[in-house]
Amino acid sequence: MTSTISTCLWFDGKAEEAVAFYRSVFRNSRTLDVMHYGEQGPGAKGSVMAVNFELNGHPFVALNGGPLFTFSPAISMFIRCQD
Repeated sequence: MTSTISTCLWFDGKAEEAVAFYRSVFRNSRTLDVMHYGEQGPGAKGSVMAVNFELNGHPFVALNGGPLFTFSPAISMFIRCQD
């Protein structure tokens, strides 16, 4: 992946379901990585924390961030850094 900025979409436990839907709509799409919560949470150990995916070459992050913020038309930017 060449881009360092990804659009981040916040979900409450439905990130995988959302990615599957988006991938069914966009032919040129792929799942890049699935990250899971560990011992420290805040999600249940082993549950999906985030899914990195691409739609037509554009990177996205679907984050299971919990109910604190609800899904809306607003977006956040996720910036990958060296350290």
